[in-house]
Amino acid sequence: MLLFAAGQGFAQQAPSTRPFAIGVIDSLRSGILGETRPLNIYLPASYGQDLKATYPVIYLLDGSADEDFIHIAGLVQYYNFPWINRFPESIVVGIANTNRKRDFTFAVPNLDFLKAMNFDKSLFPAYGGSAAFMDFIQKELQPYVAAHYRTTSGKTLIGQSLGGLLATEILLKRTSLFDTYILISPSLWWGAEALLQQKPAPGKPRVYLAIGNEGTIMVSDARRLSSWLKQNGIPVLFDYMGDEDHATIGHQAVMNAFKRLYPAPKH
Repeated sequence: MLLFAAGQGFAQQAPSTRPFAIGVIDSLRSGILGETRPLNIYLPASYGQDLKATYPVIYLLDGSADEDFIHIAGLVQYYNFPWINRFPESIVVGIANTNRKRDFTFAVPNLDFLKAMNFDKSLFPAYGGSAAFMDFIQKELQPYVAAHYRTTSGKTLIGQSLGGLLATEILLKRTSLFDTYILISPSLWWGAEALLQQKPAPGKPRVYLAIGNEGTIMVSDARRLSSWLKQNGIPVLFDYMGDEDHATIGHQAVMNAFKRLYPAPKH
């Protein structure tokens, strides 16, 4: 495994500098996807100190270095500071993208529904691969992480936008794959909102769902999802963040999710 370093890619380092490691880069050859998938891994500060300690795992969609990995790992570290101690020390597995629109969307007969969102069909040259990607997570990624890192049974999934769509599909179709779901601005309009008619599979996960000031369709769909989950026995922490939009909501939503899912202990 290689160091994942801040400043990676700079042409030259000054003689007195050295890499600033915040994690490691791993990779997993997937027979299901037919490709090697990069994984960015954040390990808690105590990981190398107590070799018997085990940790829950946060799986992060859009987990590339230039996507969400760095700032989510930073939030986890922040809440682990001894003077805060709000969140359990956790491993973060950032799943780097190779073909995001293909992997995060389920199969549909046509793309006519894109008109309602004012999207051109050419924006989705590849789509409909979420079933294979869910198989990859369940049959290859989770077993790999459990075999190569010291983990507990605790598993959280974070997804935003199309990543939120995939996280919602997993929540509804393969509920027990994760015990905690953090859904941010899920693109539930995909497939003419078909997921909003999908009954959840058995399971009792914790769910945090955030939506910002993102237009009538996005907000309405998020509220419908919250109601649908509650109707089917899954409690939801719903968070409308009117001061944020689709571009700015992610970091603050994860921070809110950590605060609400892990309340401060009473003294």
